Amino acid sequence: QVQLVESGGGLVQAGGSLRLICAASGRTFSSYAMGWFRQAPGKEREFVAAITWGGDNTYYANSVKGRFTISRDKAKNTVYLQMNSLKPEDTAVYYCAATRGIVTMAEYAYDYWGQGTQVTVSS
Repeated sequence: QVQLVESGGGLVQAGGSLRLICAASGRTFSSYAMGWFRQAPGKEREFVAAITWGGDNTYYANSVKGRFTISRDKAKNTVYLQMNSLKPEDTAVYYCAATRGIVTMAEYAYDYWGQGTQVTVSS
């Protein structure tokens, strides 16, 4: 069993930065691939970024590539999403998720989800 808690969201102006944090509990956290997803008002939840259990491979949605960076610290059971050059279209609730399978962009493949953290980017 893995429990995920996101933090670090907030209100920021366009061009600014935020770092989201996903704190995980569970002895087997280090064996899970991790992902970040987001859901904007009136839209479906979409993939943002993912990282392998070893942290050596990362994947990004085209919309955030070059601006966002996902990373993990196994010793702290934590996954991060550094978001730079934020745009108003990045406004959404951001979710952290864990999968026992291989790293993937597919939402259905993730087994555990956090409650989400709101990110609002003003123009």
